[in-house]
Amino acid sequence: MTESPKHNQSLTYWIAGAIVAAIAVALTAPEFAVHFEIGGELFLRALKMIVVPLVFTSVMCGVLGLGDVRQLGRPGATAVGYYLCTTVLAVVIGLIVVNVIRPGVGTVDPAVLEKFAQGAELPNGQTEAPGMGVVLENLALMLITDNLFAAAADTQLLPIIVFTIAIGALMTTMMDRVRSIATLVTEANDLLLRFVLALMKLAPIGIFCLVTARFGKAHADGRFFEEISQIGWYFAAVIIGLAIHGFIVLPLIYYVVTKKNPYHYMGAMSQALLTAFSTASSSATLPVTLECAESAGVSKRSTEFVIPLGATINMDGTALYEAAAAIFIAQAIGFDLTLSDQLIVAVTATLAAIGAAGIPEAGLVTMLIVLGAVGLPLEYLGLILAVDWLLDRFRTAVNVLGDSIGAAVVGTTIPDAEPTTTT
Repeated sequence: MTESPKHNQSLTYWIAGAIVAAIAVALTAPEFAVHFEIGGELFLRALKMIVVPLVFTSVMCGVLGLGDVRQLGRPGATAVGYYLCTTVLAVVIGLIVVNVIRPGVGTVDPAVLEKFAQGAELPNGQTEAPGMGVVLENLALMLITDNLFAAAADTQLLPIIVFTIAIGALMTTMMDRVRSIATLVTEANDLLLRFVLALMKLAPIGIFCLVTARFGKAHADGRFFEEISQIGWYFAAVIIGLAIHGFIVLPLIYYVVTKKNPYHYMGAMSQALLTAFSTASSSATLPVTLECAESAGVSKRSTEFVIPLGATINMDGTALYEAAAAIFIAQAIGFDLTLSDQLIVAVTATLAAIGAAGIPEAGLVTMLIVLGAVGLPLEYLGLILAVDWLLDRFRTAVNVLGDSIGAAVVGTTIPDAEPTTTT
């Protein structure tokens, strides 16, 4: 279930207009603007309310879409491995770029930093960050919980995602006995997606309130232009990361596997990439992506299997964006995330990408997951939402590029498939 391109365009225009109006209100009446915070808080609470059940059903549907995991074979294993590896690479690129550029560094709000630091102190009187061994041990413990319901209540989504992937994979091997459960999960996912679609109709209002309150407070404190500068550098950092992944990493993978010119192939996919940019929806772009990939010489068997699969479980651009945004927000409050925290961000962004591609406005929903994993404050979402509507288009184009290159890569593992002819 996806939004129509026309609906996506309309929502984008409304959000852009809301952001312009929010900045105008914040500049002209900062004391009044801060009172809009309650509206933004209600919008975020509505999103958080739906996150846990939506992650469960969406990730489950993504895994069920693979079919019997025992029957994936070499092409299926290659596709899943490719998508997992490229998502991890995208997250690493996002972390590196934002740590190098440090777009969020600036004047720190002491109240916010103190509030966050109180919940982030090292336990048992430790005076320094733990070593790599302890970091990996803690990360492993975070992936498995001894109480799934407590994890859900605390919005600890990593163990929920791991549990869902494991149960989903097991269900694919016994579909004849659990078909009714699979149907229930699918229908529940459709219902939750309809709820999110309805909620997204209120997104312009919610984003207006968040941005108005954030910039109103910044203007009242004399930090408005500093935060605008931070947003500009953040935007540049994400674009640089997406460019590295889209123009260097993915083409390099294509060249190594197919021995063909990747940029000629990207040119053949240009219509799909432009459609992805204009609609901000990889699912809405799917028919164009299939047509372009087949026209570029990728086998029909490969495109019909890999590209729809990618539209379900692959979100390279979004995963990169989420990782970068989490570090940016930490920098904005003056808190340096430890290596352990950044590993948690990386793992969360990677796992959340498995099923989040089917979620409308997936970037906003998965952002709550990533921030919640390391306990970062949600009030700074107003900063990144000011440019999220535009970045969404760039990261969607990267998502679609990753899907199409994946089809070409997997096409080389199908014996009776014609090799790609783009040279």
